[in-house]
Amino acid sequence: MTEGALHGLKVLDLSRVLAGPWASQILGDLGADVVKVERPGTGDDTRAWGPPWVAAPEGADAPRQAAYFQCTNRNKRSVAIDLATPEGQAQVRALAEQADVVLENFKVGGLKGYGLDYDSLAAVNPRLVYCSITGFGQTGPYAPRAGYDFLIQGMGGLMSLTGRADGEDGAGPQKVGVALVDIMTGLYATIAVLAALRHRDATGQGQHIDLALLDVQVATLANQAANYLTSGVAPRRLGNAHPNIVPYQDFPTADGDMILAIGNDGQFARFCAIAGHPEWAADERFATNPARVAHRSVLIPLLRQATVMRTTAEWIAALEAQAVPCGPINRLDQVFADPQVQARGMRVEMPHPLFGAVPLVGSPIRLSASPVQYRHAPPTVGEHTAEVLRDWLGRSADTADKTGY
Repeated sequence: MTEGALHGLKVLDLSRVLAGPWASQILGDLGADVVKVERPGTGDDTRAWGPPWVAAPEGADAPRQAAYFQCTNRNKRSVAIDLATPEGQAQVRALAEQADVVLENFKVGGLKGYGLDYDSLAAVNPRLVYCSITGFGQTGPYAPRAGYDFLIQGMGGLMSLTGRADGEDGAGPQKVGVALVDIMTGLYATIAVLAALRHRDATGQGQHIDLALLDVQVATLANQAANYLTSGVAPRRLGNAHPNIVPYQDFPTADGDMILAIGNDGQFARFCAIAGHPEWAADERFATNPARVAHRSVLIPLLRQATVMRTTAEWIAALEAQAVPCGPINRLDQVFADPQVQARGMRVEMPHPLFGAVPLVGSPIRLSASPVQYRHAPPTVGEHTAEVLRDWLGRSADTADKTGY
C-alpha cells in the first residue's frame, strides 16, 4: 500500500468536539499518526451527542456512540488520560516530546497550569508545531471568553447575511445548517499546521499557531465583507439570492424547486431562449448582469412565472443541454444516491471492532501519488492506550500499569 503524504508525522490531539478534531482527521487521512487524548470513561463530549447512535450488531455488548463523533474522528488512535492528575500530565508531556504537532482547544491559559502550554512543551521539543484553537484568540478583550460555532456565526456577521429578507414570511437571521465556523476553522488549522511544518523543515524551529473562530468567520465573509468595505453599506439578507449576480437563486417548478446559477450574460440569453422569452435578453433592464441586479425586483417575478411551467427534471435536462448552470435541491438521501456522489466515493464504510461496518463520509482530497487512506475507524475511548505507549514511548503495558503512565 502506498504511504500517505504525511506518513511518519506524529500528531498529538488534545482537542475535542469539532474544529480541532476536523483538522486532526484531515491530517490522519493524509497519513499522519494521530493520537487522540480523551478523558477516561466519557471521552470526547461528542460521543454523547445523540441520537442518532451507531448501531451495534444484534446481540453485541457495545457502548453507545453518537453519529456526531463518527463524523470527525477516523484515522486516530485513542488514549485515555486524566489531565487533572500529575501522572496524566507527565504522560502527555512525554507524548508531546515525541510529537511533531500538538492540537488543543482549551480556554486561553487553560493548559499552563498543567505544564502543557506552548512555552512549556517547546522548551523540551523546540521543533514542535503547537496549534491553539479558541473562540476569540490568545489576545484581545474577548480572549478569556468561551466561543461556540452558533455564537460566532452571530457575532461574526454570517447570520446577518443568512435567512429570508426583511418583509418576507419567515424573515430573520438564520444560522447555517452545519457548524460551518468550526469546520472552516479546522480547515484553516490544517493549512496553518502544514505551513508551520514547512517552516520547521527549513529552519529547524517549531512555532505557536493562534487560531480563533471569530477571525476565521470574519475572513470567510469573502465577497460580502469586500462589498461592505468597498461601499460602506452593510449587506442585507436576501434569502437564497446573490447580492452581486442575478439570477442566482432558487425558483419554483411544476413539481418542486430548482436552482439557477447564471454567471454571465451568455448563459442568461440561453436561458431566456429555452424559457420561450428571448426578448428578456434584449431588454436593456436585463441584458447585462449589473442591469439585472438593479432591476432584480422586476425580473425575478417574471422568471418565477416561467419556471413553474415545467418540472424540475424537464428544466434541468433542457438547461444542461445548453450549458446553463442549474440543479435540484436535494435531501441527504438524494445526495448519497446521486450517481456523481457515488462515483466519487463520498460514502465509505470502515470495519469497527464493536460496531461492525460503520458508514462515514469520504474525504474529498484526491492525490494521484499518495492518496487518502482509511486506516482506523473512529475509536472507542482509550482503545489504543497500550499500543500508543509502546509505539511512541517504548513502554510495555506492564510498565504503564506499574507507573500509572
